[in-house]
Amino acid sequence: MRTFLFLIALMAVISCKDSVNTEAAATTEAEKVNDNPLIMEGENHFKDIQQVTFGGDNAEAYWSFDDKQLVFQSNNTAWDVECDQMFLMNNGDSFRNSVPKMVSTGKGRTTCAYFLPDNEHIIYASTHLAMDDCPDTPLKENGKYVWPIYDSYDIFVADLEGNITAQLTDEKGYDAEPTVSPQGDKIVFTSDRSGDLELYTMDIDGSNVKQITYELGYDGGAFFSPDGTQLIFRSSRPKTEAEIKEYKDLLKLGLVQPTEMELYICNADGSDLRQLTQLGNANWSPFFLPDGKRVLFSSNFEAERGFPFNLYMINTDGTGLERITHGETFDAFPVFSNNGKYLAFSSNRNNGGGRDTNLFIAEWKD
Repeated sequence: MRTFLFLIALMAVISCKDSVNTEAAATTEAEKVNDNPLIMEGENHFKDIQQVTFGGDNAEAYWSFDDKQLVFQSNNTAWDVECDQMFLMNNGDSFRNSVPKMVSTGKGRTTCAYFLPDNEHIIYASTHLAMDDCPDTPLKENGKYVWPIYDSYDIFVADLEGNITAQLTDEKGYDAEPTVSPQGDKIVFTSDRSGDLELYTMDIDGSNVKQITYELGYDGGAFFSPDGTQLIFRSSRPKTEAEIKEYKDLLKLGLVQPTEMELYICNADGSDLRQLTQLGNANWSPFFLPDGKRVLFSSNFEAERGFPFNLYMINTDGTGLERITHGETFDAFPVFSNNGKYLAFSSNRNNGGGRDTNLFIAEWKD
């Protein structure tokens, strides 16, 4: 997840006549933005936007290090899959009438793919060693929304032809949600090998595994800062006796309840941990902007009944909260390209009022 183009600069030294011309040009630019029906009123950071997928649930699109390709997960049944598998696309592709290339095995369920620095391999988590079929997907427990935490997830390396070339984890339990540092030397991931869902780092070859968070609760969805020195992640950390009991009882069933989550930030080794947001409801899918000083994330903190989820931006010191999208349903998984020009994200916009979640690529302006 990264950023976009800028449009300001030479105003202070321009004559009144030139100022008028500049304002007219800015108005024309604004009109161009408003001509795109995919950009909603108030989405001023989007210069342009393109819809990439047109059916199913499509999410977590991550850029190659050279920004030429993206890998994402989808359960689009029109692509002959029953649950989430990994697909590859070139930057600029659109799949209204075509099917992207699958780069996972097609077996089990997969999640959270990420490119390796050579742009020729990806890492992702998969349950395919345990079963060929899709595991069950419980969405509610005692009437409450939950996420499954499959103990059959392990993290694998694959080439862009879909061949598994390495297995990076083989511990009993959940190992998933891996992402790679911009420097290409470290991987951060979530595991319950300690009995709780904590963050771990390992070298790019799977060696030198280190636990870096230790407090009770689900720590996940971690991403490195552009310079590799910090991590941003989501966490649901129960505090009361009742909350702790509910969390532990669900975890025994391989479930978590993601309805109350806040963002945390720490150094890459887990030190200097601090809570970044205190907004309430679910704050998640964070990603650093290229300047390393701001974070984009999804939240429903302004919602009364769980929806909508929109994208927000906040400074890493907790100031400057700004709403970025203005949808009425769901915007999440923002990911900037490495060159900072484009933002990939998932949204329910333009789905005809259905339930499909599609991928969009926006040109960003700061």
